[in-house]
Amino acid sequence: MTTRRSITIAALCLLPVALWVTSLPDNTLSAENKETILEHADRIEGGQRPGPSNTTIPYRSAVGNVKFLHGETTLECDRATDWPDGERIDLEGHIIIKDKSVETRADRGVYHTGSETGELSGNVRGRVIDDSLTTKSARAAFDQKKNELWLFDDAVAWQLGRQLSGDSIRVHVREVGGEKKVDEIQVFGHAFLAVRDTLSSSPALYDQLSGRQLTASLDDNSRLRKVVAIRNARSLYHIYDDKNQSSGVNFTSGERIRMFFVDGKLDRILTTGNPLGKEYPNYMRNDPEINLPGFRLRDKEKPVFEQR
Repeated sequence: MTTRRSITIAALCLLPVALWVTSLPDNTLSAENKETILEHADRIEGGQRPGPSNTTIPYRSAVGNVKFLHGETTLECDRATDWPDGERIDLEGHIIIKDKSVETRADRGVYHTGSETGELSGNVRGRVIDDSLTTKSARAAFDQKKNELWLFDDAVAWQLGRQLSGDSIRVHVREVGGEKKVDEIQVFGHAFLAVRDTLSSSPALYDQLSGRQLTASLDDNSRLRKVVAIRNARSLYHIYDDKNQSSGVNFTSGERIRMFFVDGKLDRILTTGNPLGKEYPNYMRNDPEINLPGFRLRDKEKPVFEQR
């Protein structure tokens, strides 16, 4: 079956440009009857670029305040280059890719219209609007059909008093009551979770969990349900008595640490594989020396999403 691609041009200011575009071969992608529609651009450019084996490749670019629509996904940027023989759009400058619930921004990127996937680089930051999740990294890859976002190179995610960081992070969302919610976050390489201890006031204290890999499962209300750290796993959490009075700080290490939560609050912890533990006295609870290696709050790096 032959897949046809066409780009429909709307609201172009210059009539000669519109005539030039509509005279091009039909170029609307529709893997699932989803057209890629260029809703706006200040101008259109086109020509040929050198290809392999002394060939030339035709291209056309939309430049200035570019906005594409692809199903429920909107793509905005400064320049978008479309390759007529492929299912690919190259994006440059002030990129915004979003649907009803998920938004990602970057400096450079590629969007594959057939698979609804893409790769982004340069000051990548994103958010799940319905779920208060915010992310940043140097590179990212996304899959609209699988509801996945991968963050690479010093990745960080913030959500409701929690900070997750590592070499790479995978975020998975699912639809709950018509909204997209994060249901699982995986962290790989130097994985670290810091959770605000809600019973402490000033200074703010954080329960901590680290390992080579970490998986956090969330309930429909975006609360932690279960967190598992593996390989050189370590945990540090603050202890309270039945009257919510602080009584010390617990440190645990092992090959695998599993934390279970009830209504978002830590309920129990299981450590397997050469488990070791110790308890710090209450007077040390504010001592930064007891924090796990790699603990660093990065709230100042949290992206702010201004309206374009």
